[in-house]
Amino acid sequence: MNPDLNKLQPYPFEKLTKLKAGITPPADKKHIALSIGEPKHPAPEFVLKTLIESLPEMERYPSTKGLPELRATIADWLSNRFSINTVNPETQVLPVNGTREALFAFTQACIDRTAEAPTVISPNPFYQIYEGAAYLAGATPEFIPCLEDNNFNPDFGQVTDDQWNNCQILFLCSPGNPTGAVLPKETLTQLIQLSDKHDFIIASDECYSEIYINEDEKPVGLLQVCAELNRTDFKNCVVFHSLSKRSNLPGLRSGFVAGDEAVLSKFLLYRTYHGCSMGIHHQLASIAAWKDENHVKENRVQYQQKFKKVLEILKPVMDVEQTDASFYLWPKTPIDEETFAQRLFAEENVTVLPGSYLSRTINGINPGKNRIRMALVAEVDECIEAAHRIKNLISRL
Repeated sequence: MNPDLNKLQPYPFEKLTKLKAGITPPADKKHIALSIGEPKHPAPEFVLKTLIESLPEMERYPSTKGLPELRATIADWLSNRFSINTVNPETQVLPVNGTREALFAFTQACIDRTAEAPTVISPNPFYQIYEGAAYLAGATPEFIPCLEDNNFNPDFGQVTDDQWNNCQILFLCSPGNPTGAVLPKETLTQLIQLSDKHDFIIASDECYSEIYINEDEKPVGLLQVCAELNRTDFKNCVVFHSLSKRSNLPGLRSGFVAGDEAVLSKFLLYRTYHGCSMGIHHQLASIAAWKDENHVKENRVQYQQKFKKVLEILKPVMDVEQTDASFYLWPKTPIDEETFAQRLFAEENVTVLPGSYLSRTINGINPGKNRIRMALVAEVDECIEAAHRIKNLISRL
């Protein structure tokens, strides 16, 4: 067996299952799950209709590169959303089966194992795929804490020249999971300059980019900054996007990678052998989803309502603030986060995720300590009910 498998920690939800083991929550209270970032809003009907009508396409093998129509639609979406007029759908866009699969595979394709000490730099807390993908590609993850005093973004000023020299991939997550923080344009510009100097790939996970509070303040994207710098080749820059959160289609497993043609050509070669092409019926449904913005705006309105109502209930009793984007809250807990999550389930039948399960302790600091991640994915009434139950628990502490 691959010995690097032994470096993998249990997934956060395995830890959560263990934390809840043996507990019987009150039967008179319906369970409300705020722990998993799985959208519960209905999938768009027109996408489902397209998917059903396209089922006969399962009679054909799909190509790894995807349909030209899908790549063209994605290029148009990028151009419209991020004001980029130079995306080449033939060479700078590649459909993938959701960002989770793509992030993992991308790391395997890009890490040079012959280097003396290859590293992957990641935010902390982080999406667990970054760590696992790094280990299984033969690299070592290095974590940069996302703390409140830096608006929950990594402080890249902590990274030394030696660390940048060993770095092969810098993972960004903006808007962040679990913090909801958005990296500013100035930071992205600095990172692009560092990539030029030290020759590492910037892999920006932007799957929450379409869930934001202020319609006049859309999260900035990495390729958007490249375009503003006249870097139309997007050198060393790639972005990952998904329909899971944007369009409430987590089961469709549809997203894309876009950016540097030289990087994507090698990634396409890897994927040709990896055997992970997207079904044609899924591609046609994806085209329908990427072409429509009305359902995305309606989606945002629901999240905006949930944030407003939940924060009205919790802010008087809990240290919690509106996040920049995403559907997460990242509040402090009045007691340690594991005990809080355990008691919330045992006494109120609400599940949240301890923040430390999404973080690593580096130099004695765990950025998730005394915090929980709350995913406001349930319907509005359920989120309101969950907020009242959390308030009830806090009143008893």
